[in-house]
Formats: sequence, structure tokens, C-alpha cells
Amino acid sequence: MFKKGNLSKRILTSLFFVCITLSGFAQKPDTLITKLDSLHKKNDSTGTKQINNTDPSAFNENTVIKFGDYFVLLGSDMKQAFTAPFHLKKRDWGNLAKFAAAEVALSFADKPIQRNALDLRNNNKGIRDVSDYVTRFGGTYEIYTLVALGSYGFIFKDQKLKTTTLLATQAYLTGGAVESVVKFLSGRQRPYYYDPNAAGPEPRFRGPFYKGTDAAGNKINSSFPSGHTTVAFAAATVFAMEYRNNPLIPIISYSVATLIGLSRITENKHWATDILAGAALGFLTGQQVVNNYHRYAKIRNAEVKKKQNTLTFNLNYAFGTVMPGLVYKIN
Repeated sequence: MFKKGNLSKRILTSLFFVCITLSGFAQKPDTLITKLDSLHKKNDSTGTKQINNTDPSAFNENTVIKFGDYFVLLGSDMKQAFTAPFHLKKRDWGNLAKFAAAEVALSFADKPIQRNALDLRNNNKGIRDVSDYVTRFGGTYEIYTLVALGSYGFIFKDQKLKTTTLLATQAYLTGGAVESVVKFLSGRQRPYYYDPNAAGPEPRFRGPFYKGTDAAGNKINSSFPSGHTTVAFAAATVFAMEYRNNPLIPIISYSVATLIGLSRITENKHWATDILAGAALGFLTGQQVVNNYHRYAKIRNAEVKKKQNTLTFNLNYAFGTVMPGLVYKIN
């Protein structure tokens, strides 16, 4: 049974995690970031959900993510992610309480799940081999997969796939950044943490600057939340939202992300609560990135519409004569 102090730390860490989930690094504002932030706050204040564009024909030249705007969007994603704790609303506090309750309830099963998963892995070569392969898709293999998808979209001129893949990379980077900060602050012991004075691994939170070691004496970082699970769910959510008109895509995306999360348990790298936290963080990050892009598309379309050539009718008076005329304005 866990000590009362450890339970309190677990609750506080869960609360902090949800608060920090939707934000980003502050940077010098420019016109696009200002407009994005303005639309973000307006949508939040009205409670209006962003309507995501699932029509491939709607991905036109006006909504293409240009090189410079990619980093502007990424900066806005980061900023919104890291400033979210200062903009929590009543419904957010309700979701926060539900998530904290789920984390605390699951925390009592952390050790039993870890023991059973480790026994399963050690006694089944097939599961061990599959787990080792699947877990890579939450790290290096995921980068290769995104590069392959982006290359396919570029070669075959699939604008929707190119844009979605770019958004997935933004979700990957944003989720990874937030996850790294939470890891540093939580300082949780991993399941393979070695302590010669302890009877077995404990899912304890030790706070900032924590550095544990494994049985070989190698340093290991914090386990909360799972980074592999975070980036897997971040990218999966982007594809699931942008291709939600194709039911198969969300099923495949979330299934792969879930398998990656489970593999982190069978690999003995994370506790079950680390996986739940990473999945939630990735999901919320992916949602934020997609919605931010559609705000960007809305701004771009409005700007182009404003700049379109116009034909207007006017009347002029000169030398005692009223002269009607047409004015064609080229932008």
C-alpha cells in the first residue's frame, strides 16, 4: 500500500499536468500570432468548438502552411500550451478533477500491472519481440513514418496529406516540449529504478532535479508522463481529426498509439499512470494544434478574400454634369 505522502504527491502532480497541457513558449508577437491568439481567446470565451475541415478540396493554396508560417504556428502552439494554466475555465476545472480522480484510482494498480506485465514479457518471447518492435514507433520510427507520409503527399501532390503531416510534426514537438517540462518537475522513479535498500520498484515522485539509476548504474530520467505515448497520441489525434470522415483512419491512428503506450509497460519503462497521463497530454496537444491550424486557415482565407479585385459603381460631378462610372480595383 502507498504511503499517504506519496498519494498526495501523485494527486498534486496529476493536477499540475492537466493545467499545463495546453500552452507554449512566449515569443515576440507578430501579426499572425496576435490574430491566432485573438481567435483562440474568442473561441474559448464563446465556448465555440473549431469545425475541422475534412474536405480535401478545401486545402487550397490559401491554406498551405508556408515555411515561415510553420514556425509561427509552432510558436503559437507552444505559447498556448504553456500558458493554459492561466486561462482555465469552469469546465476545465471539472475535467481536471475527473482526470485527477482517474489517475489516483489507477495509481493503486501501478505495481500489480507492472509485475504482471513483466512476468508476461519474461515468459513469452513472441510478446517480447512484438513489444520491442512496437515501442520504437513512439520514438525514432514515428519520425521516419511522418517523413514517409510527408514525402508521399509531396510527390503525389496530396495537399491534405502534406498539411496533416506538418501538423502532426507540430503536435509531436509541442507535446514533447510540455512532456519534458512535466518530467523534470515530477521526478518520478521508473519501474526499473534500482535501490539496493528497497524490496522492489516504487512509483514515487521525487520532484525536480531527480536522477535515478538502473541496476547497471546508468542514470535514468523521470517516467511521468510517458514521452513515447505523448508524441504517439499527439500525432494520432491530428490524423484522426483531419480524416475523421474516414472512420478507418481514427481507428488505426488511436490503435497504434494505444499499442505504443502498452508496449512501454511491457518494456518495463513506465507505470500505467504514466501512460494514461501521456495519452491525455498527446490527445489534448493534437486537438490544440489542429484547431490552431484552422484558425490560421480562417485568417488566410479572410485576407485573400479582402485582397480580391473589386468592381464598384460611383458617380462623379464635373462641369455641371453628373457622370456615372465603374471602378475596377486590382490588388
